[in-house]
Amino acid sequence: MAVEPVLGEPAAVADLDGERALVVADYHAGLEAALRREGVELPDGAGERRESLLALIDSERPDRLVVLGDLCHAIGSPSGDEREELRALFAALPADLSVTLAKGNHDGDVADFLDDAAPRVELTPGHGVRIGDVGFAHGHTWPSPDVLAAEEVCVGHEHPVVRLEDEVGGRRVERVWLRGGLDPGPFEDYYDQALAIDGELVVFPGFNDRSGGTWVNVEGQDFLAPFLPAGLRNGEAYMLDGTRLGDYRRV
Repeated sequence: MAVEPVLGEPAAVADLDGERALVVADYHAGLEAALRREGVELPDGAGERRESLLALIDSERPDRLVVLGDLCHAIGSPSGDEREELRALFAALPADLSVTLAKGNHDGDVADFLDDAAPRVELTPGHGVRIGDVGFAHGHTWPSPDVLAAEEVCVGHEHPVVRLEDEVGGRRVERVWLRGGLDPGPFEDYYDQALAIDGELVVFPGFNDRSGGTWVNVEGQDFLAPFLPAGLRNGEAYMLDGTRLGDYRRV
């Protein structure tokens, strides 16, 4: 497989025709500032997020960082604490590290900020980008046919989690990966044409563990992505520590 999770982390490494990429999804810089405006007080996690990402870069030694959308949390242009968090993040990244951001629904006006503070960042359209045999998209809208033709397609947006219960009624929520085949049906219906789809879909856990998520094993929970769950064939859930949970619907 060209995309392999980093054990114990909400991140993966991808082989992009010999270029090593570190891939994360849903960073949601400035989340705490947004929650404060809604009356929810949480300690600022900006430094912890940044150090976690920098530690991954240091250990995995990637040539490229790929963010699968929602680098930002505010829908509009980053401002205030969010803007400062992003400035500090890009200032701390290695100068020779290429960065690709697959534009997400929370990254609406990020282009102007990137032009000013991080001009080396490649910003993709919302339908994503294909690099070698791997496609990258946020997942809030339909990936392009070119992205879908990749051997592996990586998306975020969903922040998948499972609710686990023990025999005495204890419960906990864990971030998970979802992996399975790409089912051509819904994509061909959307594009109204036959498509060259025969790859794997990888749905990433949210990097920001405060950003909530879709409880994929709880009946009645709706998916966020317009192509899920129909576009995922034989989908299985995996915990961050590598534990295979099997069919995500039966966890």
